[in-house]
Amino acid sequence: MSGCILQKDLPDPALDIPAAYKEARGRSIDQPPALDWWRGFGSAELTTLMEEAQTVNLDIAAATSRILQADAQARIVGAALLPFVSANADASRSRSSGGSSTTGLSAGREFSNFSASLSASYEIDFWGKNRDATLSAEELSNASRFDRDVVALTTLTAVANAYFQVLTAQDRIRIATNNIASAQRVYDAIKQRLDVGTGTDLDLAQQESVLAGQKALVPPLRQTLAQNINILATLVSRPPERVTVTGGSLRRLALPRVTPGLPSELLIQRPDIRRSEAQLASTTASVGNARAQFFPTIQLTGSGGYQSAALASLFTPQTAFFNLAAGATQPIFDGARIQGNFDLQKARQDEALQIYRRAVVAAFADVDNALVALRQTSERLRLQAEVVSASRRAFDLAEQRLRAGTADIITVLNTQLTLFQAEDSLVQIRLSRFLAIVSLYQALGGGWSRRDVRTVNAL
Repeated sequence: MSGCILQKDLPDPALDIPAAYKEARGRSIDQPPALDWWRGFGSAELTTLMEEAQTVNLDIAAATSRILQADAQARIVGAALLPFVSANADASRSRSSGGSSTTGLSAGREFSNFSASLSASYEIDFWGKNRDATLSAEELSNASRFDRDVVALTTLTAVANAYFQVLTAQDRIRIATNNIASAQRVYDAIKQRLDVGTGTDLDLAQQESVLAGQKALVPPLRQTLAQNINILATLVSRPPERVTVTGGSLRRLALPRVTPGLPSELLIQRPDIRRSEAQLASTTASVGNARAQFFPTIQLTGSGGYQSAALASLFTPQTAFFNLAAGATQPIFDGARIQGNFDLQKARQDEALQIYRRAVVAAFADVDNALVALRQTSERLRLQAEVVSASRRAFDLAEQRLRAGTADIITVLNTQLTLFQAEDSLVQIRLSRFLAIVSLYQALGGGWSRRDVRTVNAL
C-alpha cells in the first residue's frame, strides 16, 4: 500500500526531449568524449594541474564532506525502521525513618533492591511513514554526490579556462613585444628620413605615439598573466609562491573533436540534472511521509528482566518479570498541523519538479549555445587568419616603400596599426575557440564512459 502511495505522488516531468541538438547536424560517431577530456588538448602541464585539482581542491573537499554529512543523516533517519533496544541495570539501598509512626514494623530498617532488564520498542511502519522519511534522506544523500560532481566539473572547467588565459596572455605579450620591435623599426626609418630632410616632425611624432601605445599594452597583459596564475594556484589549493606555470602558446595545443551525443543521454550525463532529479525524488518521498501521518501510529513495547532484594538471588526464575504492550494512536484534531505539513511537502515537490524541468531545458540550451560558439569561433578564426595574412603583406610592403622613400607615412601608420590589432584579435579569437570547447565539455557534463552511451551524434 505504501508503495502505491509513493507511485501516486510521483509527478510526471512532461519533458520535451528533442531527437537531436539543433546545432549537432545529426552526423553519427563511434567514440564518445573521454572521462579525462582535458588530455585531448595535448598539454602535459594542463593534465598535471587537472589531476592535482581533483585531489586537493578545497571546494571539492568541502563537497565530499557534505556527502558524509548526508550519509550520516540518512542513517539517523533510517534508524526508525528498526526496533529500539536498551538495557538497564539498577541497584539501590534505602533506610526507612525510625521516628515515623506510620512505618510500623519496618521502622528504622534498611532495604536493598537490584534489577536488570531489557526494553524494546518498535513502531510498525504499516503506512510507510518511516520508510518514506528514510527514502527522502537517502535521495538527499544521492543529491549531495551529484553536487560533488557539479563542483568537480566546475573546478576542472575553471582550471582549463585559467590555463588557456595564461597561454593567451603569454601569446599577446609576445605579439606586443614583436609589434614594439616593428614600431621601433618604422620609427628609426622615419627618423632617418627626418635627418636627411625628407621627413617631418609630425611624421615622427605620429609614429612615436604608435610606439608608446604598443608599450602601454604590455603592463595590463602581464597583470592578466599574473592574475590567472594566481587563480590556478587557488584551484590547486597552494599559495601563488608555490606554483610555477610554464605555459607556452595556444598554437601548440591540440584541438579535440568534441561530440555532443543525444539529448536524451544528457539526462544521465549532467550532474546538475541528476542532482535535481534526486532532490525531486526526495521531496516525493517526503510527500508520502506527510500523507502517512494522517493514519494511526501502531507502537509495540516490551520489557523484561529480573528484580530482587538480594543480589545473590537476582537471576533466579522467581525474580523474573516482563511487560508487553501495544498501542495505536490516531490523530483526530491537531489544529491542521498534519494537513499543513502535507501541503508544505506538496509545494516543495512542485518546486523541485519545476527546478528539475528548468535544469533539463537549460542543459539543452547550454549544449546548443556551446555548439554555436564552437562553430562560429572556428569560422571567425579562419577569417581572422586571412585578415592577419593580408595585413602582414600590406605592412611589409609599406615598410619596404618607407625605406625606399616612396611610401606615404599615413599608409605606413594605417597598415601597422591594422596589423597590430589583427594579430591581437587573432589570439583572442583563438582563446574563444578553446573556451567554447571547454564550455561544450561542461555543458555535456564532462566526459563519460562507453557503457553509458549507445548512440551519439557528431558535431
